[in-house]
Amino acid sequence: MTPRNATHQRRPFAPAAHGRPHPLLRLTLLSAAIAATACVHAQQAAQTGAAQDGSMQKVEIRGAADAYDPRRDDTAAKIVVGHDELAKYGDTSVVDALKRVPGVSVGSGARGTEVRMRGLGNGYTQILIDGERAPANFSIESLSPDVIERIEVLRVASAEFSTQSIAGTINIVLKKAVKAGQRTAKLGYAHGSATDNPNASLNLSDRRGQLSYSLAASASRTRNTLDTGTLEQRFGPGGQLLGARLSSEPEVDHVTMLNVTPRLTWTFAGGDTLTSQTFFNFNDYEFDTAGRVGTLLGPLDDYPSIDRHRKTIFHIVREELDWIHKFDGGAKLDANVSGLASRISEWIRRTGSGNPDVPPLHENIPAGGDERGVTTMGKLSTTARAGHTLAVGWDAGRSTLDAYRRDRDTLQPDVLLDADQDYDVAVSRLELYAQDDWTITPAWSAYFGVRWEGILIRTEGNTFPTAHSRSAVWSPLFQTLYKLPGTKGDQVRFALSRTYKAPDLLNLLPLRFKSGNNTQTNPDMLGNPNLQPELAFGFDAAWEHYWAQGALLSATVSGRRISDYTRRQLTFDGATWTSIPINAGNAKTYGLELEAKFPLKAAFDTTLPLDLRASLSRNWSHVDEVPGPDNRLDAQTPLSATLGADYTRAQLTVGGSYVFKNGGLVRVLANQTSYQSVRRDLDLYAAWQFDPKLQLRVTAANLLAQDRIGASDFVFDADGSQSARTLVPSHRSVRATLQWKF
Repeated sequence: MTPRNATHQRRPFAPAAHGRPHPLLRLTLLSAAIAATACVHAQQAAQTGAAQDGSMQKVEIRGAADAYDPRRDDTAAKIVVGHDELAKYGDTSVVDALKRVPGVSVGSGARGTEVRMRGLGNGYTQILIDGERAPANFSIESLSPDVIERIEVLRVASAEFSTQSIAGTINIVLKKAVKAGQRTAKLGYAHGSATDNPNASLNLSDRRGQLSYSLAASASRTRNTLDTGTLEQRFGPGGQLLGARLSSEPEVDHVTMLNVTPRLTWTFAGGDTLTSQTFFNFNDYEFDTAGRVGTLLGPLDDYPSIDRHRKTIFHIVREELDWIHKFDGGAKLDANVSGLASRISEWIRRTGSGNPDVPPLHENIPAGGDERGVTTMGKLSTTARAGHTLAVGWDAGRSTLDAYRRDRDTLQPDVLLDADQDYDVAVSRLELYAQDDWTITPAWSAYFGVRWEGILIRTEGNTFPTAHSRSAVWSPLFQTLYKLPGTKGDQVRFALSRTYKAPDLLNLLPLRFKSGNNTQTNPDMLGNPNLQPELAFGFDAAWEHYWAQGALLSATVSGRRISDYTRRQLTFDGATWTSIPINAGNAKTYGLELEAKFPLKAAFDTTLPLDLRASLSRNWSHVDEVPGPDNRLDAQTPLSATLGADYTRAQLTVGGSYVFKNGGLVRVLANQTSYQSVRRDLDLYAAWQFDPKLQLRVTAANLLAQDRIGASDFVFDADGSQSARTLVPSHRSVRATLQWKF
């Protein structure tokens, strides 16, 4: 079904006419009926099959628990990064740990740090927490590796997760494993010329009869300083310099973060389990900036001196109940329901002055919002037929967001600087899927999946007309794995997938977000409720070679063809520059990924305990509606690479990681280009195990301290050009973490 957006008078969540249930409710009931029917059929099929041929289902027994490797053995390809790997460098944010994962890069986006696959952020890479999308305004930068059990990186979409994953999916799984009697505490401190970061974490888990429990908690307080400098120049048609401004924006940030994830699991006599998992996240951000603009040539800026103070408090509470029931015939039902509540409160104060022709600015802007939501997910799986693992499932939910913004004069609180804004957003969604993992022969397996996702969004506010957006996407999926005969560990993979990218919620809101000094390089932002999803059809092909324990070589090629590509259109009404998202044509992206990891003894005749790893990702893309050259998609990272090594001798473990991320020129529009400099990161760590219960880890981070340079250029028709060059300094830091098991 082709996604469409339309405006309707009737609210999408209201009951249908003639007393009939709404289509979403009917589909929910239908999915429940399908699951129940499949459950009965699975039991009957298992019993019938056993009665007819007297055979028993083939069960593969592995010699050791760690013999199973999801990277190697699963038909649906994925990379699993465990907790020990995430905690190796003592990072306090999961974003810092993700930059070392093969095929993943970390960069700056429109709303802060972005985690990217295939070099693509901006919604092309899907970020999930326990299989669910994170709420609005949540930043994964606030997640500590100490509350994470593992991270699953899926290059190819799986029907079990949402297919809003054109570039891929990163699923962050919170602490679940229970080790009897585990008690671990960590105290850490990071310091550098531009940062101070005390932090602590606690992990507890144990079993008491049929009850098992765990608690993971982390807290940190960070102070960062930053001084960004920008040079803006305006040139005439003949290249003559008409204007020049040099600005600096020193910034001091204070960030307080707290994560708590308690988990309780009851195991009943029949084998059923009921699990309660709670996730609490609290963030307090406070920023102070003092912007100064020096005019070297040309007219003064409206506010040559502008000071900002922003304080943002965000917290989220999520509670999930999960029930697992195993049927006699071999089928299993995993169903859960979760509720979410989050709140963001923000206060912004801005004062501007310095231009005698413009009245001073005194702004006080309180803003905030509350999000509430409920979700139900479930999967019924069975191995009733030999070689087949069948599953059907659902994912349905409804959430609401109530938000506000007030603009007042600080000196005259009753004076409106802009109209008060109040808006509400309601999102209802239903997703159904079915999948079959089929072992055709011992060397050949195939995965078939299909997922349908329907979304209804209503937006209404006091400054824009009510709008409704509807979309529905079918996603057929196919993956296959073939182990090459006559080889010890060679295998090939191939996949076809249809994925999509839903419009960002803020891009749908017809709200105007004003810039401080409105220019072509710093326009106002305005949403577009008529945006449609971007659809992509893609392929992935891979070769993998395993030749020893922990030894891997792999090469992957991929491609995506994207329709209804979303880009931003810049408009000027004679007084104000405005950037609006629109659907504009098609785009293509291709990629090559290489990875190697192995202990040195697997390649050479040595006993040296050295583990090596390396990866390289090369990406290409092309946007049809933007003339070349350099018309890359979403400022795509064209090249990224990692190198790493770990050495262990007795109680000492040392290691290092080098991450390279290329930038380069990107043509955003026919008359607009942007540039990002190359980024190089070098981190080293050492861990000393005093005894089985006490360990000290020291990390030297960002040793190269390479500054970031960004640029943007605009060419005006027969009216010259404008350019901006920005320098963001970078600083080294040292972290020390003491871990104690008690």
